[in-house]
Parts: sequence; structure tokens; C-alpha cells
Amino acid sequence: MVTPTLFKGKGRDTYVVMGVAGSGKSLVGAAFAHALGVEFVEGDDFHPIENVRKMASGTPLSDEDRAGWLRTTSAGTGLVMSCSALKRAYRDVLRAKADTLQLVFLRGSKALIAARLANRKTGHFMPPSLLDSQFATLEEPDPDECAWVVDITRSPDEIVSDLVSRART
Repeated sequence: MVTPTLFKGKGRDTYVVMGVAGSGKSLVGAAFAHALGVEFVEGDDFHPIENVRKMASGTPLSDEDRAGWLRTTSAGTGLVMSCSALKRAYRDVLRAKADTLQLVFLRGSKALIAARLANRKTGHFMPPSLLDSQFATLEEPDPDECAWVVDITRSPDEIVSDLVSRART
């Protein structure tokens, strides 16, 4: 097990695993945090009840809905957090809260992610009907954001192994 102190001072001690709903943020993020020996924070846990109700009813969140939520998310050192972070402006808010932040963008096709959402076994509040709005809102990270782009057709174990290797360099 890698200890969090290994990553101090390397500019990568806070990771945000980002992407549209159904891309695997929670699964990959939790496994990545476990492999690094750091805390995992589920970004969805910070949504106020109004946002959850809005999404559960099939209504996409607006920039205003997200603004307060982004300000309340946790950002610290030795941390992996899942967060859709669909727009650069949202990522800028997160970067402003952490001295060091590495984005991990889980990229996949709409067809693959729609199939995943249709097969979700848990009672997640984000309905598959909002996937189109997620893709419409998504601004893939620009090159200057230095995001690690991950192809989600690979297995979660392969993805996490690759992320841990990147984190160690």
C-alpha cells in the first residue's frame, strides 16, 4: 500500500476523477484512492437536497445550481474526489481550492455510458434521461489543463493500475 506522503510535493496530491454520469467516477475514484492509501470523497454527497430533487425529476442542473455545490466540495491533500466537473469554469473553481490538483477525465462514448446507466443496479438519483444534457454541457479538458484522459472501455482494474503508475512518476 502506498502512503499519501509519497505524493506530497510532487504536484499531484489531489485528484479529481471527472466525466459524465455513468463514466465510472465513483468506482474508479474509490479504487484509485484505496490504491494510493488516501481518502476518497464522493462529490455527489455535497449536493444540496434541492439539486438532488431536480436531477431525480429529470431536470439538468444550471450553472447557478452547481455554483454553491462546487464551493462546498472538499479539496485537500492526499485526496481523490469524484466530480463531474463538466465545464472548465467548474474545474477552475476546484483548482482554486487546491494547491495541487490532477484531473482524471474518464472518456467514453455516449452509447457505452447509456448502456451502463441503463444497467445500474443502485438507486442513483441521476436518471439516464439526463445523459444528453451531460454530454451537451461537457467541455473536455483543454491541453493546458494537463488532464489524464482515460479510455473507459478498459477494465476498472486496468484503469486504476495505469493511474497509480502515473501518480508514482
